[in-house]
Amino acid sequence: MPVGDLGPEEVVTVDANATVSDAVEKLESEGVGSVVVVEDGEPAGILTDRDVALAVPQSDDVAAESVESVMTEDPETIQEDAEAMELARTIGETNARRIPIVDDSGQLTGMATLDDLVASIGEQLDEVADTIETQSPDYSP
Repeated sequence: MPVGDLGPEEVVTVDANATVSDAVEKLESEGVGSVVVVEDGEPAGILTDRDVALAVPQSDDVAAESVESVMTEDPETIQEDAEAMELARTIGETNARRIPIVDDSGQLTGMATLDDLVASIGEQLDEVADTIETQSPDYSP
């Protein structure tokens, strides 16, 4: 299954010049743990709830800081036609739980998460179990 089919197509985004306060409001209102910082439709950064928490002791007023000053720059991305196994490798290599999905021109088209990957693997294991049960009627787990 291509990663473009895994996560939501509607990605919550924010401009790099937005304040952290504005970004946190988006996190809360959209019920997400991250926003992708876009420039000309391409991911330039990612801001997670963890990034905000870690920035609190570094600033007297983190809410007034720009997203750009707190975000993770140049996030790892994955092509929308990549297979789920490539997503697993990318997550493993980067320790990132959220990977922006891009098309061939680098434009943001979605977001794949560790949760999406786990759900996809679970569905595939269900299909394997169904095949085994069909081919081996005497098999009982």
